[in-house]
Amino acid sequence: MSTAFAPARPGAVLADLLPASRTRDIALVVGGAALTGLAAQIAVPVPGSPVPVSGQTFAALLVGTALGARRGFLSLALYALAGMAGVPWFAQATSGYTMPSFGYILGMLLAATVVGALARRGADRSVLRTAGTMALGSLVIYAVGVPYLALATGMTLSQAVAAGLTPFLIGDALKAALAMGALPAAWKLIGKK
Repeated sequence: MSTAFAPARPGAVLADLLPASRTRDIALVVGGAALTGLAAQIAVPVPGSPVPVSGQTFAALLVGTALGARRGFLSLALYALAGMAGVPWFAQATSGYTMPSFGYILGMLLAATVVGALARRGADRSVLRTAGTMALGSLVIYAVGVPYLALATGMTLSQAVAAGLTPFLIGDALKAALAMGALPAAWKLIGKK
């Protein structure tokens, strides 16, 4: 009798527990892009900001962590390229690259790569390390998104921080708390099989 999951090994991410194949990798990359696009539709406008609160940042960080750096990067690259080509799956069913919030999408691409690399080093296997990984991933997103917002809108950097970072900190803390519970729990569940 064969098992559906490969045994966990050092340097593995959650996606590595599935039987290895090129088909698996393609499905994971496409699935990660689709998950990010679906999560982006959970969006709430923020008064005074052209950037909504959405589920896409949470999905991008989970995709990077679960898939690893290479597949996470490819997944978010597919998400970004398809959205730039007109697929309406950015936040609030938008697409294109001229919107002021596009820098956050570029930041998610980089963040998925960073958190994926950290996950390969076990950063998603304990609550505290997962919290640090999610915080670093969010920081990467803001490091790209906020300056892009300032350039795209003509805001000063402090105005961009007020409109594109400060209103999102509580939501990011909640997203990190969800990840802090979900990722280590997934590893514990798999470890018991």
